Amino acid sequence: MTRAVIGLSTYGRNDQGHFHLPSEYVDAVRRAGASPVLLPPGEPNFDAWLKSVDGLIFAGGGDIDRVAYGGREHSTFYLVDAERDSTELALARRVVELGVPTLAICRGAQVINVAMGGTLHEHLPDVVGELVTHRAPPREPIMHTVTLESGSRLCEILGSKEFEAVSWHHQAIDKAAPELTVVGHAPDGTIEAVETRDHPWLVAVQWHPELTAGDDPVQQRLFDALAKAALVSHAG
Repeated sequence: MTRAVIGLSTYGRNDQGHFHLPSEYVDAVRRAGASPVLLPPGEPNFDAWLKSVDGLIFAGGGDIDRVAYGGREHSTFYLVDAERDSTELALARRVVELGVPTLAICRGAQVINVAMGGTLHEHLPDVVGELVTHRAPPREPIMHTVTLESGSRLCEILGSKEFEAVSWHHQAIDKAAPELTVVGHAPDGTIEAVETRDHPWLVAVQWHPELTAGDDPVQQRLFDALAKAALVSHAG
């Protein structure tokens, strides 16, 4: 049986010089019947990567350097990683150009938006206040409601217009890139999902579906749909 190969961007080098990625991403890809391959920052040859994988996941992590989107300095920035930014922003532009099936999660959604010309809120509480908690102190995940647009690709994939999802961020999309359509919001109006019909399969979500996908079939459907789209791409 043919299995799609899904590349997953990893976190940057830690204090010990190691690349890493939370295992929940890998587990979700395997449950979808696909084979995961980790893609660490710093790779100069994207074409070699893209010849080896059928789809991509841009994973979560630290903040994107504000220079990439013309943002302002903020005291809450953390884990800014020039090597990771450079790799992922360039890779995002390439997968958009080539039509590679892509799922972008949290930081990954921000990477896609910035790569395509959008901007970010530097610190979400400064903009939307505390009506909805998007990250528990000091930097911990928390649940909140997400509502999707009826008829969106994402709503069709998940089979649900409203659900509880794991939130773990202090930044979010401000202005969506021109090619992206906003299809999901938190109760405070924060953009939670974008997609584009001009790409064979590109979905970007601000929440963390991998953290509950093992127990929540709604969230696992994202990875299942990516694996299915990647197989179609492989066959083509």
